[in-house]
Amino acid sequence: MSSTPDVLISEVGPRDGLQSVSRVMSTAHKLRWLDALVAAGLREIEVGSFVPAKLLPQMADTAEVVRHALTHPGLTVMALVPNLRGAEAALRAGVHKLTIPVSASAAHSMANVRKTREDMVAEVRAIVQLKNELAPQVHIEAGISTAFGCTLQGVVPEDDVVWLAQAVVEAGADESGLSDTTGMANPAQVRRLFTKVRAAIGDKTGAAHLHNTRGLGLANCLAAYDVGVRTFDSSLGGLGGCPYAPGASGNVVTEDLVFMFEAMGVRTGVDLTRLIAARAPLREGLPDEPLYGMTPEAGLPKGWL
Repeated sequence: MSSTPDVLISEVGPRDGLQSVSRVMSTAHKLRWLDALVAAGLREIEVGSFVPAKLLPQMADTAEVVRHALTHPGLTVMALVPNLRGAEAALRAGVHKLTIPVSASAAHSMANVRKTREDMVAEVRAIVQLKNELAPQVHIEAGISTAFGCTLQGVVPEDDVVWLAQAVVEAGADESGLSDTTGMANPAQVRRLFTKVRAAIGDKTGAAHLHNTRGLGLANCLAAYDVGVRTFDSSLGGLGGCPYAPGASGNVVTEDLVFMFEAMGVRTGVDLTRLIAARAPLREGLPDEPLYGMTPEAGLPKGWL
């Protein structure tokens, strides 16, 4: 595997995927799945979120999962935090990177975190200050969720997205990516909006977090790649979706995303055979949960290198 991949595939299944299914995967199964993902060559994994267990029991063991993930050298251990309390818990657990969801949709912001968009910018500022005090080396991404549309609000003005990306960077976030939380994006929109955000915040433009709700996930990833995005969130087996965005399901399938890039000659650093094998511990932990992906079903082409 290449030591200098062209793109970073950030696996979000252990957080975004597991929070979206009703069944709680056991900690032991989570750790086996995590080990398999690392063995496949994934270098950044969102291992969970620091939220109250009563709200998301699927994430109750995140601190324990973080401790295990930290035993893997070279792995960037990432966690989602919706507020200052969650950030403090994540920082004390030793994560390398925090992801803070900041919604471009006013309606989704209230449904998801019970705060206005302006309140969330202030929350980002407070988290950055706490990070600087406790663990200044930790990286912070403030991801702009519902950037391409909202199932609650409808259209999200692109100017709102650009304003919010600028605001969170000014508040101290190291980067700000765009999330198609509701699966409403199309390739032209992805190109246009990432181009606008990059014009506003430059190299602080972060990951593309895109869903496959309407079958456009890979097309949208390619559109983002075409305008300079080099970090892509995806989920093994396509697990995922936002519980506060009704009808929005299905992250981009990691297996299909890696296949697309590798087939194009864009290096991911991920071993596809081992990646497909990582579905086995996922199935063991969630035996009744449907998994998606065209590449695992079709197999790798003859002569694949």
